[in-house]
Amino acid sequence: PPAEPLTERRQAGGVRTIVLNNPRRRNALSLPMLQSLRQDLLHDVKSRELRVIVIAAKGPVFCSGHDLKELSSEDDVKHHSQVFELCAEVMTLIQKLPVPVIAKVNGLATAAGCQLVASCDIAVASEKSQFATPGVNIGLFCSTPAVALGRSLPRKVALEMLFTGEPLSAHEALMHGLVSKVVPEDKLEEETMKISQKICESSKSVLALGKATFYRQIAQDLDTAYKITTKVMVDNLTLRDGQEGIEAFVQKRKPVWSH
Repeated sequence: PPAEPLTERRQAGGVRTIVLNNPRRRNALSLPMLQSLRQDLLHDVKSRELRVIVIAAKGPVFCSGHDLKELSSEDDVKHHSQVFELCAEVMTLIQKLPVPVIAKVNGLATAAGCQLVASCDIAVASEKSQFATPGVNIGLFCSTPAVALGRSLPRKVALEMLFTGEPLSAHEALMHGLVSKVVPEDKLEEETMKISQKICESSKSVLALGKATFYRQIAQDLDTAYKITTKVMVDNLTLRDGQEGIEAFVQKRKPVWSH
């Protein structure tokens, strides 16, 4: 029989769900898996119908990180560079997309899989989920996952994860800010859809502007951040939906977004 696709994409009601679909390989981010994920993230991304993306996974492991078979000495440096460069491209792409991206985690997320969770805008996890960067244990320090981890977690928490490889529980991940919410496994789908549907109620153009600005200003010093966001607030008012929202509020009615 033909091989199943490495990722599955479905969309309904403005919500696109991308499912990592290689549970036998612990949903490892092989080069083909990364290529498939990138394709699903970019597919018709400017469509007015697309409002939010959810990344989920089949099986007990959300994502185990890179496929170590691809990183053996049998492959050359050029191939290794290709794997890490594409992974970095996908991680940064998530934050450049014009819609919010939610990680829906039900299980273990390690190394580049943990990086994937940290790179998403929002992360909802089941209580059984765990998060780790255990590369140090096999002699491959999780340097690229550390980029996303170090921007999501307090430095000392991130470094303890990186130096020891020990996992965080779902509730520890919540306490330190790696995930947004932790729910019982049987409530994971419901909670993820609740957040997704709330996002779908807002203007896509306003959210796109807000998301891009958030990531732009967060890397700046305080004065520069305020200069950037002050201008963006003015720009936001020039959007049709910016005016529609204010008019609807004044007139005490629901806004009708043009997106």
